[in-house]
Amino acid sequence: MSNEAWLVFGLGNPGPKYETTRHNIGQMVIAELASRIGTTLTRTKLRANVGTGRLSTGSVPGLPGPRVVLATSTGYMNESGGPVRALADFYGIDTDRIIAVHDDVDLDFDVIKAKLGGGEGGHNGLRSMTSVLGTKDYLRVRAGVGRPPGRQDTADYVLRPFMKDERTTLPMFVSDLADGVEELIVNGLTDMQQKFHSR
Repeated sequence: MSNEAWLVFGLGNPGPKYETTRHNIGQMVIAELASRIGTTLTRTKLRANVGTGRLSTGSVPGLPGPRVVLATSTGYMNESGGPVRALADFYGIDTDRIIAVHDDVDLDFDVIKAKLGGGEGGHNGLRSMTSVLGTKDYLRVRAGVGRPPGRQDTADYVLRPFMKDERTTLPMFVSDLADGVEELIVNGLTDMQQKFHSR
């Protein structure tokens, strides 16, 4: 099993005002993954909350799973690139082992997709990452949050909490997203896509 770590970065905004909003679902996934591997996120000088450990699952039975660095930004969404770059440099992680977990309004709620590279779709966190990393070629796990109803502004929509009926299934959605991240790390993008895109 390779000792090279993966950086899993959950996009979102800091503080209790935003923690239950659609825009912060990436951070919810990081919290779930941290719980699974038994680590706590600690505020660091890298402008990020960070926890490290190994996944409990690996491609070789009986051996420890891959090393992961789980992180969220201590700053705002549109500044995500700086912490990601700092973390990648500090832990010696190549861009192809960076996974951004983020909300996606172009996918229905509860839909999970993953891809390598591509556009940012108006997502300020991804735009910042692409700008600072100097490439679009990092992995993304996309959490569908649905389109805003009627003429509601998209920026306003993603900064609002999930609706009551969505909150009922949100814990399972977050758990499934964490499963998707683990599948991506352990078995690769193609296997993850085949397993989760067909739902």
